[in-house]
Amino acid sequence: MQKRSLGDQPCPVARTLDVIGEWWTLVIVRDAFRGARRFEDFRAVGIADNILSARLKKLVAEGVFERRRYQEHPERFEYVLTEKGRDLLMVLGALGLWGQRWTRGPDTTSITHEECGHRVSLRAWCDECARPIDLSEIRMPRMIQPSVPAAG
Repeated sequence: MQKRSLGDQPCPVARTLDVIGEWWTLVIVRDAFRGARRFEDFRAVGIADNILSARLKKLVAEGVFERRRYQEHPERFEYVLTEKGRDLLMVLGALGLWGQRWTRGPDTTSITHEECGHRVSLRAWCDECARPIDLSEIRMPRMIQPSVPAAG
């Protein structure tokens, strides 16, 4: 079954999944935040080489990573998060918090405030009202599908 691109969808969530929604992709990004830069660093989680190569290639093509040569003979590269990639930190944080609440198993990942060393929490904020808001105050309206003329 061929994968259909979500890149042309009128929804930023769908378009984001087109970039980072494949299996292993966010684990690779997570490990980059933990300091992984080289192919060998990323493969330590158990990902197959062919999958890792494909994911890194896509992340570079999408501008999430920058590929930098660190050795000429043999030629070797490291992968560094770009601004676009660093912007995924809050996404990883939100997924991690969801996982802490709704999945079972050890927790070896935390996002901490560098200054004090304590865990960071994520909160919803309304820029217009200039105040934090509760999840019960948030809605995601149903997307109205554009009408498509009947074939005929």
